[in-house]
This record gives sequence, C-alpha cells and structure tokens, in this order.
Amino acid sequence: MHNGNVWVFAEQEGGRLEECSLELLGRGRELADRLGVRLESVLLGSDVEALPASLIAHGADTVHMADHAQLAEYRTLPYARVIADLVRTHQPQILLFGATPTGRDLAPRLASALGVGLTADCTDLVIGSHDEKGQRYEDLLLQIRPAFGGNIIATIVNPQTRPQMATVREGVMPMGAPNHGRKGAVERVMVHLTPEDLVVEVLQKEPRSRTVNLKGANVIVAGGIGVGSAVGFATLQELAHLLGGEVGASRAAVDAGFVDRMHQVGQTGTTVRPKLYIACGISGSIQHRAGMDGSGRIVAINSDPNAPIFEIAHYAIVGNLHDVVPKIIKAYRSRS
Repeated sequence: MHNGNVWVFAEQEGGRLEECSLELLGRGRELADRLGVRLESVLLGSDVEALPASLIAHGADTVHMADHAQLAEYRTLPYARVIADLVRTHQPQILLFGATPTGRDLAPRLASALGVGLTADCTDLVIGSHDEKGQRYEDLLLQIRPAFGGNIIATIVNPQTRPQMATVREGVMPMGAPNHGRKGAVERVMVHLTPEDLVVEVLQKEPRSRTVNLKGANVIVAGGIGVGSAVGFATLQELAHLLGGEVGASRAAVDAGFVDRMHQVGQTGTTVRPKLYIACGISGSIQHRAGMDGSGRIVAINSDPNAPIFEIAHYAIVGNLHDVVPKIIKAYRSRS
C-alpha cells in the first residue's frame, strides 16, 4: 500500500508561475481529496519567496521551496537532483508536470533516475481500479491520453512503482479560482549540488515574447487545409480582428505553410476553450477536436456536409468559406 501524497511541480520563470502549474493544482486537489491525502507542490528557483502564497491559494497544502542561486535558470541536472532527493525522502505516490518544454525535459530525467514509469501528454487524470493477472489494484492514477495519432484514447496505469508520474498538456484542465484565505505550509529545502550537477551553464538567454494568445482568447477564428493558402488566412485574420479574437489553425494548415505554428490548435498544438470558435475549412480530425471541443459555441464552415467537425458544431454552415467568411465580415461591419 502506498500512502504518499500528490505532488505537482510548480514551474516558474523570472518569478512568474506558469499557468499550467496552476491548472494542475486544480486537478491535483481533486485527486488528493479522492485519495484522502495532502496536495503538495515543489517550487525551485531563486528569489521565489513570493510564489508559495499563490500555490496555496490554488490548492496546495504544502509547498517544498528550494530557493538557491544555482536554480535561478532552469537546468536539467540541478533541478533533477533536487527533486529526486525530495522524492526519495518524502515518497509521494503521484508526481505531475505540465507538458511544457521544461516539463518534457525534466520529467523523463527524473523518471529514469527514480526507476519509475512516465506517461507523457495526458489529457485527463482520474483515480480508479485495475485488474491484472488475477490481482486487483485500487486507487491507481489512470493516465489518459490520445494514442496512435489520436485514433484511440489510451488509459495507462502503473500498479507497481511509485511515484506514478505524468506530464499533462497545457490548457486541458481548467484553472480554478484562487482562494486567498487558504492556509498552507512552506517547507524550505536544503539544496545540495555536486560539481557534476553544474557542468552545464546558461551563458545567455534570448527570450521571445508570444504574439499569439490562443489560451486567453474569447474568440478564435481557425482555418484548416480548406483555406487553401496564406492569402486565405488574411481574410480569417480580418474576421478575427473584427471580433476581437485570435487566429487559430489546424495542423494540416500549419504543415502546409499557410500560417505559423504558434497558431496551431489541437492535440499537438494548443488546447483552447474560447466562448466562440469559428472553424473554417477544418475537416475535424480527432486530433484537432481534442484541442477545441470545450469551446462555448462552435460555428463550423465547410463545403463537405459530412465533415466530422459538424458532429460537435453548435451551428453548421455548408458552403465555400471564401464566400461565407466575406459575407460574415460584411454583415458584421454593416451592423456595427
């Protein structure tokens, strides 16, 4: 029997917590309550004393804070060393990471060091049971993710070793509202690093700001391969601008070079939940739908009446998007 707590890695950069960590704390809270254990967070960095309050407000009972100059910039080896030592000491039963570039780098290194399994890019996490070789395992973490190119949904379990580790895609779990009245504990972690942990140095950083905010958009006008060209996306950009939204795209449109990858919505792109999602020339593959089917209202425009996107659309327009979208723009301009 494993009675450890649920842990969430709190990713931060420059003293700002990543949204995916706060999203994970919401689901982590549910998992911990289901198991009757505590929810704890692991925070690494330098001068991060102000951050535990937000983690506690979002559900953490305890924050293990490693504040050290050598942790100011993310580097795989020192971060892995500190967290591996903590895991061996406290023995959590679940350890979760956001499927960010940092999480995708750090989690596999830790899983290897700890000799445990890891499920990548999960879209859901629940507690359940599993039968194997005549034995029933209770209260396992069921790690759910698309597999085989998104054609099936796989449920992965780890009955034997602990912690059960998973990375979770950004945006698939809604962020709960913070409760600033929550009380929690902050435990300072003594950092012990060896020269071997510090063989990699960060000499220079060249940050690039994101010019597209799909996760925060209330309106997204998205195009697929049916848009036909980069010129076609200019029309979608005009509609998105009129509606105060952002332009999204399917993977097929991105791969065709019609639009930059930062616009990609779907299993291998960004998961979004806008109030309004207008899908233009998007057939509606499982991979794409997995990233936008939580939208408040979905309007689909497609010349194929049997396009799968219509299965989840609230409003379906069968027609050529190059005729329909300009008419929508004209109608919107005339009314406003």
